[in-house]
Amino acid sequence: MGFGPFFVSAADFAGMAALEAKIEPAVAGLGYELVDVHSSNGGRLLRVFIDKPGGITVEDCAAVSRQLTRVLPVEGVDFDRLEVSSPGLDRPLRKPRDFERFIGQKAELRMRTADASGRRKFVGVLRGAAGGSVSVELEGQTVSLALQDLERAKLVPEL
Repeated sequence: MGFGPFFVSAADFAGMAALEAKIEPAVAGLGYELVDVHSSNGGRLLRVFIDKPGGITVEDCAAVSRQLTRVLPVEGVDFDRLEVSSPGLDRPLRKPRDFERFIGQKAELRMRTADASGRRKFVGVLRGAAGGSVSVELEGQTVSLALQDLERAKLVPEL
């Protein structure tokens, strides 16, 4: 269910959700958070993005890769190549708990539809999520954006 620059069909979306449902328990069982899963080349390449407080190391990626290499064939997932990595500094935000975890950090949010002023893109400081909305502080003013209308969101690295 990655936020790619392309649209996915309902069948592809359902397929990715089913794939995530098979991967999530294995990743969580090792103490990591499943951030995202991407599939390309007709499902032959699987990219799994994991995270944990304090960040991800190469050893973390190797441990998850070893586990998924055993679990996925048992779950009936056919693939040629598996890549496990950190989501990076511009980590995608997908779940309400992501918006809570990163309170106080700068994020970019893109909405599916424009607000009354015609704006779809918002860049500001996360202030939390509750009741199906995320609060973002923009230039001293806090706005509430509906999570169901969110097209994509990611952290903005401050280097």
